[in-house]
Amino acid sequence: KRKPQPIPKGYHTLTPYLVVKDAAAALEFYARALGAKEKLRLAMPDGTVMHAEMKIGDSMLMLTEENPAWGAKSPLTLGGSATHVMIYVRDVDAAFARALANGCSAEMPLELMFWGDRYGKLRDPYGHVWSIASHVEDVGPKETQRRADAEMKKMAAAG
Repeated sequence: KRKPQPIPKGYHTLTPYLVVKDAAAALEFYARALGAKEKLRLAMPDGTVMHAEMKIGDSMLMLTEENPAWGAKSPLTLGGSATHVMIYVRDVDAAFARALANGCSAEMPLELMFWGDRYGKLRDPYGHVWSIASHVEDVGPKETQRRADAEMKKMAAAG
């Protein structure tokens, strides 16, 4: 018998795990809005989603139904999310438009950022924030810091 790989095939070292209210609806939503492909769904005795896995691009994302008794609270229950999920895509304009058309709201419109990405932020109906970008320019660390400093000065002057 072959020994299993420590990191399963198709997974990366880091895998986001979301807690959502109405996980079954969220799985359908992420398929429509973000192109997610469901790979696994495990149900609780009452039919709610105990654990699900989906693939977006080349990365896996896991999710579960909110269950405060188990310490699993969604951003809607907590009143916000302390994390964002970052997605790199080939065509950020098309991906952003698709997400908006399927129920996400724009937290930050797409714009060219000082670090070299065309980047924006979306909030999904389940309270999670998604940063979405296409990399359009390679910028070295020193130039990125110079641009960051200039951007912070501009923001401070604006108020």
